[in-house]
Amino acid sequence: MTQRAKIDTDGSEAEAVGPPVVHRPAGLTSAEVAERVARGEVNDVPVRSSRSTKDIVRANVFTRFNAIIGVLWVIMLIVAPIQDSLFGFVIIANTGIGIIQELRAKKTLDGLAVIGEAKPTVRRDGVAAELSTSEIVLGDLIELGPGDKVVVDGEVAEADSLEIDESLLTGEADPVVKKPGDLMMSGSFVVAGGGAFTATKVGREAYAAQLAEEASRFTLVHSELRTGISTILKYVTWMMIPTAIGLVISQLVVKDDNFKDAIARTVGGIVPMIPEGLVLLTSVAFAIGVVRLGRKQCLVQELPAIEGLARVDVVCLDKTGTLTEGGMDVTELRPLDGADETYVRTVLGAFGESDPRPNASLQAIIDAYPDTVEWRCTEALPFSSARKYSGAAFSEGNGENSTWLLGAPDVLLPAGDPTLAEIDHLNEQGLRVLLLARTANELDSPEVAAGAHPTALVVLEQRLRPDAADTLAYFADQNVATKVISGDNAVSVGAVAGKLDMPGAANTVDARTLPTDREEMAKVLDENAVFGRVTPQQKRDMVAALQSHGHTVAMTGDGVNDVLALKDADIGVSMGSGSEATRAVAQIVLLNNSFATLPSVVAEGRRVIGNITRVATLFLTKTVYSVLLAVLVVCSQVEYPFLPRHLTLLSTLTIGIPAFFLALAPNKERAKPNFVRRVMRYAIPGGVIAAAATFTTYLLARHHYSGEGALEAETSAATLTLFLVSMWVLAIIARPYTWWRLTLVATMGGAFLLVLVVPWLQDFFALKLVGTTLPWAAVAIAAAGGLLLEIAWRWVDRRFPA
Repeated sequence: MTQRAKIDTDGSEAEAVGPPVVHRPAGLTSAEVAERVARGEVNDVPVRSSRSTKDIVRANVFTRFNAIIGVLWVIMLIVAPIQDSLFGFVIIANTGIGIIQELRAKKTLDGLAVIGEAKPTVRRDGVAAELSTSEIVLGDLIELGPGDKVVVDGEVAEADSLEIDESLLTGEADPVVKKPGDLMMSGSFVVAGGGAFTATKVGREAYAAQLAEEASRFTLVHSELRTGISTILKYVTWMMIPTAIGLVISQLVVKDDNFKDAIARTVGGIVPMIPEGLVLLTSVAFAIGVVRLGRKQCLVQELPAIEGLARVDVVCLDKTGTLTEGGMDVTELRPLDGADETYVRTVLGAFGESDPRPNASLQAIIDAYPDTVEWRCTEALPFSSARKYSGAAFSEGNGENSTWLLGAPDVLLPAGDPTLAEIDHLNEQGLRVLLLARTANELDSPEVAAGAHPTALVVLEQRLRPDAADTLAYFADQNVATKVISGDNAVSVGAVAGKLDMPGAANTVDARTLPTDREEMAKVLDENAVFGRVTPQQKRDMVAALQSHGHTVAMTGDGVNDVLALKDADIGVSMGSGSEATRAVAQIVLLNNSFATLPSVVAEGRRVIGNITRVATLFLTKTVYSVLLAVLVVCSQVEYPFLPRHLTLLSTLTIGIPAFFLALAPNKERAKPNFVRRVMRYAIPGGVIAAAATFTTYLLARHHYSGEGALEAETSAATLTLFLVSMWVLAIIARPYTWWRLTLVATMGGAFLLVLVVPWLQDFFALKLVGTTLPWAAVAIAAAGGLLLEIAWRWVDRRFPA
């Protein structure tokens, strides 16, 4: 146990009770720091940050499909007019847009990361100051308090009931008591007590540095969306290879008298098979999402968190700091059993000395009851979420010694104690009640609370967040279940939830009565919404129980007792003012400490995922009909109907431009699983119908037209059918209609009509409808294809529901 001394105002130590107090080390001097910096003994591990500019450019430029398109583009520049090379310029523009958007996201992320970066307290020249983690040098003396993360490896120099949680490194949840000389591992964090340690390993030598650096990287991987798109691209590649080979051979055979035209039409068949824009649009949508959230002071530490939160159907909330603001006020002091109120006030005032880093409850007591110089704290037991109380032993200045506990009444008092009935009445009003009790046991005794004599009740009022009620109402409206999981008294938590009109607030559950079996616990969690007296380990178990029932769980919190649950939840959300440990494990940090920001994050995730799923159908419908057209051409041994310019025009008007607008539109639908299945169930029938309608028109045109210019007339008729069917697909994807969606579809149709009627555009795109019979036949076939689309997609909805 650490002996404490009172420091007089002149800086000298007053007479201490117990053995002499060891003087605090002063830490490194400025000269020693400069010497270590010169030797490179600095903690140079990069802070959590986004990808480098070099990585962003490489990821957007050097892709498999860019390589394929690049080769085809070079070939077309050699053998065909510039009109047939437009697809190359489109890809350059798209890649440039992708790079610019990701660089914007990088700038936003890096700026927010600096704001949200934790700054450990380092003692140098005898003065403690907050420094960036990158400024720590070998041998620095780093101070620790509850919630602080150990940022480098070291050795304990001072310990005041110091308890460290190393679960993020070892998997063991039980706190480890540390004493001077014990080793400290980076990546662990303080759950109780305080102290200081000397840095013995910094930079990449630290135990958790490489793991932390890798885990903290800005990433686009490990999400169902990205994995699904990769899976689709893999299958597309395998389809492309044999189809492209067959197309090359067939066109060279059919067009044996015109090698350049054969090459142009072959490339025209290969290019649209590649859904290159889908990857780009996904990156752009995510990047814009990061920028939008950044403007709302929301730091997305791992990009897939945007997607994950869009899939969430249960949000677990820690009451303190989430539904209520961090601060509290003492509203009443109730002495018990005739205790002298003046004496009780003195005890509470002395308690402020017992913890150098008080929590919100103790800070309210410190503010209400100033310290008295006569009393000295000789021993201290810091507050712990697992214990639910703190303790202190005092020398009262008159030769008397006393030991006190301050904490949860229902933990310190035996069941059935008459005082609990009085406390329940206060809890029902949403008030928080602490019990001050005197104990005859030593603070280091496991039975320190046994036989404690209740002396007074301290009644605290929590400040409700003004935006909490609206946020809870939003989640209820979006069919997202909310569960309040708090360490406070269940009745008190229920009263707070009730003031916010939270569904289920009337039926609160004391977590001490929860079953330990995961399945049974999951049933109780599904049936109830408010839980009190939850231990940190129980929070973790409750998250796992909800996940075992198929729920996607988000956990919010700001205290060290939330870390384990935040780490295990599908999405961890931390408040910016929360402990360093919670910010380190959370995927999303609300830098403005506003719970009301969370709906914006959910909405942004839903917008991104819902819209990408929507527009992916456009891209993959094109891939399907391109592959099928190529197969039909190879099997029929006819000329491929399109030049690259035709499909560039169609792709731009029916996919490229509309997809960009649709991907950034509002979308409140909760993201659903099975991305590949959901997309392909529409893309396959859509692509099959488009290919069949187009090839039917092409074959009719081949029989109708003859002589010079016949191929151009056949191509124009087939292009008209393919455009109209593709527009029908777009019109279905754009539902439900709004004014701007209708305007978008109409504008794309008008642009194509402009190409058909303006002479120089006709020449540029080699599109000119000849006669009236085949063009109207093309329209009729397209209309039939559109009706088949409506029937097929409605059948798919019934047969393969999402």
